[in-house]
Amino acid sequence: MNNNFVTVGSKFPEFKKKSVVSLEKGKEFQEISNENIQGQWAVMFWWPKDFTFVCPTEIAEFNKNFNNFADRDTVLLGASTDSEFVHLAWRKDHADLRDLRFPMIADTSKSLAESLGILEANEKIAYRATYIIDPEGIVRWVNINDLSVGRNVAEVLRVLDALQTDELCPCNWTKGEQTLTEKQSAELVA
Repeated sequence: MNNNFVTVGSKFPEFKKKSVVSLEKGKEFQEISNENIQGQWAVMFWWPKDFTFVCPTEIAEFNKNFNNFADRDTVLLGASTDSEFVHLAWRKDHADLRDLRFPMIADTSKSLAESLGILEANEKIAYRATYIIDPEGIVRWVNINDLSVGRNVAEVLRVLDALQTDELCPCNWTKGEQTLTEKQSAELVA
């Protein structure tokens, strides 16, 4: 990973990439760009390589939670530095990936991963990075795991919920619990 990386408070970089959006012949590919997330919350998660072992567990878990992201008016995007053709072959080959409901972005030039600062030094593949981007295109949360460790999708949802409250949320806060602001207001009234 380089020392110049996109972090909380940064504008998410401009991008326009080929993506796999379907297994239907003639409708497999689509260009995905910042325009697809403009004015909306978005979660973009990266994995190192297609046809590996940890990656499909994460991708399948994000897909299982697709409606949880949609219920939060959040666009879900997956990405790696593999090509759209490799993504398509992997989706066709792996049962857990056939019915994905979000695009698999192909950053074959590695330009987006490089501008995010998430390229592993030796193989030049992306780390397991996750970004929550607000409707103004500002990064509000970043989580980066080493290549061998899968991420926790429930934690991504928990943080998204907290960010969308636009209030102070204590440690381990979950949706439905009082925020600090609500708690302080209740204490002032009592």
